[in-house]
Amino acid sequence: MKISAVIITHNEEERLPAALQSLEGVVSEIIVVDSFSTDGTVKIAHRFGCRVFEREWSNYADQKNYGNSQANYPWILSLDADERLSPELREEIISLLPTEPDCVGFSMPRQVFYLGRWIRHGGWYPDRRVRLFRRDKAHWEGEFVHEKLVIEGEIRKLRGNLLHFTYRNITDHMRRINLFSELGAKKLYAQRKKCRWYHLAFLPPLRFLRNYLFLGGFLDGFPGLIIAVLSSYALFARYAKLKEIWLRSERIESLPR
Repeated sequence: MKISAVIITHNEEERLPAALQSLEGVVSEIIVVDSFSTDGTVKIAHRFGCRVFEREWSNYADQKNYGNSQANYPWILSLDADERLSPELREEIISLLPTEPDCVGFSMPRQVFYLGRWIRHGGWYPDRRVRLFRRDKAHWEGEFVHEKLVIEGEIRKLRGNLLHFTYRNITDHMRRINLFSELGAKKLYAQRKKCRWYHLAFLPPLRFLRNYLFLGGFLDGFPGLIIAVLSSYALFARYAKLKEIWLRSERIESLPR
């Protein structure tokens, strides 16, 4: 079993080295698809011996599919620059290398480090993702946000955690919510879905109650509270922006021609 790691990047000089270090001894090559970073990302990738391809940003799915198409080996390990393999996950994958698995992919639990602690509740864990898969049996889909891996065949489970350092702080978290809620609203609009009053009045508080109480977010202390509040706000922002898009569209259609 030979593995090509694929990472997409843009201005990731701070977090990329740890991700690349976690891959040492695990993969046969590392492919970095960079969307013209202006910091030291590309230099770092070259220093680690990566094969670097610079490509204009389109969307997450396109960038990842392009990286997969450049791979020399049949198995892909898809990693984001803010992720890294835990020691346990490294050993599990290394134990697979002498074999040729009779499945098409492996899922792994992903654990987030947020505001100084590992999060284990509130819907953020175990957050299983298929990140190790046969290139000829899978592809990424999704034009807007939250790309999805479409895979054909049996998927097995690994136990080691994929470590995720997703948000640097609350400000970064809110900045990302602003971006992703806008992309999410555009996706809903493209599907011709509309914002109803209950999407704004009821769904956000229900999400807070689900994440904080029923899914045990309170067990993660202060970070768990922030996660539940911002998750609720993200849902509100997505539907509020969807309503704004529809209002803007209706105003344009009502203009005299």
